[in-house]
Amino acid sequence: MLRSITFIRFVHSVIFWFLTGVLALLLYEVIADRITSLTWIAVALFTLEGIVLLVSGWKCPLTAYAERLGSDHGQVTDAFLPKWLADRVFVIYGGLFAVAVLLLAIRLWG
Repeated sequence: MLRSITFIRFVHSVIFWFLTGVLALLLYEVIADRITSLTWIAVALFTLEGIVLLVSGWKCPLTAYAERLGSDHGQVTDAFLPKWLADRVFVIYGGLFAVAVLLLAIRLWG
């Protein structure tokens, strides 16, 4: 199963949608000034994701793995997002995460 491109793309999609939900939750909590343990878990998960991307050369390891298995491209976001958006997911999500952390800092020190 771990050598199936379809399975890898499925796992990649699940992780993508999970992290999308985590980012939405984080943004909601800091905008609503409702800082909870979920806020900190979200920050930790996104920080961990950033470390994984940094270590792997700013490319998701699952994308690289799917490509090694023979996929033309391992990117999964292009399956459900317009190409121009899929190509900018890291930039957009990184920007939203930075805004969330900035708002979190303002909430904590304001």
